[in-house]
Amino acid sequence: MKKIKQILLDIYHIKALKYIVVSLVGITLIGFVDENSILHHIMNKQRISELQDEIDRYTAQNENDKAQIQELEENPKAIKKIARERYFMKSDDEDIFVLSDDEQSVNSILNNERVK
Repeated sequence: MKKIKQILLDIYHIKALKYIVVSLVGITLIGFVDENSILHHIMNKQRISELQDEIDRYTAQNENDKAQIQELEENPKAIKKIARERYFMKSDDEDIFVLSDDEQSVNSILNNERVK
């Protein structure tokens, strides 16, 4: 018991102990608890990376849409092609046969046309 008491007294009498304790508490607060901590910094970098990927995806989609708009403005037959393929529109003298494995989507499209 005397040895432990002596060791604690020796530690207590270290002159730089208060500076060491304050430094450790400060590093802990700034490094892990504060809103500007290392953990928040890493999380923000990850979020920035995700947002950059999203920006890249939307930029590619925008370029694709611009190309489609330009094609529609230059080629009137492209409008007919899109109307026939996507919306199953037809001329008066044509018949449309829809071949699909997905019955639900075809039925919903045909039901929507009947409602109109």
